[in-house]
Parts: sequence; structure tokens; C-alpha cells
Amino acid sequence: MSTKPDKKLSLIINTLENIKARDIITLDIRPHNSIADTLVIASGTSNRHIKSMAEHVVEKLKQSGEQPLPPEGGESSDWVLVDLSDIIVHLMMPEARARYDLEHLWSPPEVKSDE
Repeated sequence: MSTKPDKKLSLIINTLENIKARDIITLDIRPHNSIADTLVIASGTSNRHIKSMAEHVVEKLKQSGEQPLPPEGGESSDWVLVDLSDIIVHLMMPEARARYDLEHLWSPPEVKSDE
């Protein structure tokens, strides 16, 4: 038995908040692709913190009946990804987050008005 998408997203956000993730955002990426519905992006304070956040998310999802894939990225990585099919969680050091700027990459384009 798996959790409903809204409950799964809430579980992920709550888990990240409980383990002191920083600057948590969610992006609805359905209009841009067919690989997933939502991106969750959060920052950590160290590589070890990022790895721990990923492990906690995976553990909480398993407890709720999900079967998440193992996180991608390692002990010394500044970016760990947790792929949950419909939700992809990116856990990053602030420097990596600024460098790759996923928020900008996946945000809808700004519409310019004719002034």
C-alpha cells in the first residue's frame, strides 16, 4: 500500500523540517515534462547532513508503505537525489544549489507585458 501524492509530499516536507533542512521549496513540474509531478529542493549544512536527510526521507516513506529507490549521491556528495517516481527530492549544499539553480531551471518562464 502506498500513500496518496499529497500525503507523500507532506510526509517528505515534515521529515525534512524535522531534520532541520533549510530553504525547502516545492515546484510543480507537470507542465514541463512527464518524468515527475513535483520537485522538492532543500539545503543542508554539510555533506553528512544531506546524506542523513535522504536516509530519513527514505525511511519515513518505507514506513508509510512506499518502496523508494536508494538515494543517489554519496557520503562526500554535495547533492543527493531521492527518486520517488512522481516526486523527486534534491538535497544540496547551498553552493551546489546556487550553481545548478534548479529553481530557475524548472520555473515557468516569465511573461513580458507590452508596456
